Amino acid sequence: MHRRSFLTRAALSSAALPLSAAPAAPLLMLSPEEAARIKPQPRLAERASSALTRGPWSVTYHRPTGLSEAGPHDFFSEGPYWWPDPKNPQGPYIRRDGVVNPDRFTANDNDLSALCDTVLLLALSACFLKQQAAARRAWHLIGVWFLAPKTFMNPNLEFGQAIRGVTTGRGIGIIDTRPLIWCAQAAALLDASFPNPAVSAGLKRWFSQYVQWLTTSSKGIAERDNGNNHSTWWAAQVAAYSIYCGDSKAEQFAYNFHREFLVPKQLRPDGSAPAEEARTKSLGYTSMNLDGFAVLCRLAERRGVDLWNFKTKDGSGVLTSVAYAARFLEHPEEWKKEQISDPAKIRAYFPALAGLAAKRPEWLALQRRLGFSQDAWGTLLAMIFDA
Repeated sequence: MHRRSFLTRAALSSAALPLSAAPAAPLLMLSPEEAARIKPQPRLAERASSALTRGPWSVTYHRPTGLSEAGPHDFFSEGPYWWPDPKNPQGPYIRRDGVVNPDRFTANDNDLSALCDTVLLLALSACFLKQQAAARRAWHLIGVWFLAPKTFMNPNLEFGQAIRGVTTGRGIGIIDTRPLIWCAQAAALLDASFPNPAVSAGLKRWFSQYVQWLTTSSKGIAERDNGNNHSTWWAAQVAAYSIYCGDSKAEQFAYNFHREFLVPKQLRPDGSAPAEEARTKSLGYTSMNLDGFAVLCRLAERRGVDLWNFKTKDGSGVLTSVAYAARFLEHPEEWKKEQISDPAKIRAYFPALAGLAAKRPEWLALQRRLGFSQDAWGTLLAMIFDA
């Protein structure tokens, strides 16, 4: 039942369109000129072939039992750093920053990541290897998660990062939907290669509703104003989804938010980010925050807006913070703040995107030594890097 095609009412183009044929459809992290220069990685075809049999996924397939008021179409997750209280095992959970509780409900998180990774991998194959079967499968997976009546996800995060005995959901849970940036990127590539107008239109409506919720709901506003990497990734998500669904007002708000709130509130003239350095995984969160800034700046750059070089009056700016943090990725032993997890497992990509934008060969060389993650997002970034 789960594998019934959602494409029965939607026409899929039988031939790949040249990227230049769709100038009105932004490619998010790419310009059409860059896309034309990209050469697919050698293993892309092999990896995309295996992706043809993955999924589908839906928030409705796995539900928490006795944990939440969430309905069958609501995304649900639990805060990762919350644990039973040893002094009151049946009482409200307590926080242990940086220490992940392996017994929390993760099914919706895992399925969302799998969906977005697979859809992007298939989209890369469709766009750059002209694989129509990959496009058909990608559109089907999108339809199941976002649009099909029995399996769609509601366009909100009312039940994200709940805490047992404390709250059914928090604005902080919005960071769980970062992988949807991959999905929006995938859809943009599919629109430009093997379009499916019906599914694409439905997905744009979904993202439009999600952007509305992100920018107006109490949880969305709480995440916006959080003041650390959560605010950065809120803005990156709003920008990506707004570009895809055509919400220019929300897109411009994200760029102004970068100038008026993100940089002034988070970054210091020496490049540090105190809110991240106060955490138990300070280098990891510093890198994660700069990855979010890099995605936001790259999205804006491809829309003709320069956020990379924006600085406050006291000299705080993204490129200054990149210069401050980049070397510690290669030499984490020199980082003097607390970092309770293995820094060797950090897979940052902000040096690559910043290095391309600022034409800094030392950052590009650093990223080349560090490499990229092996998921679809890392594959796309490596293709951009080598273009």
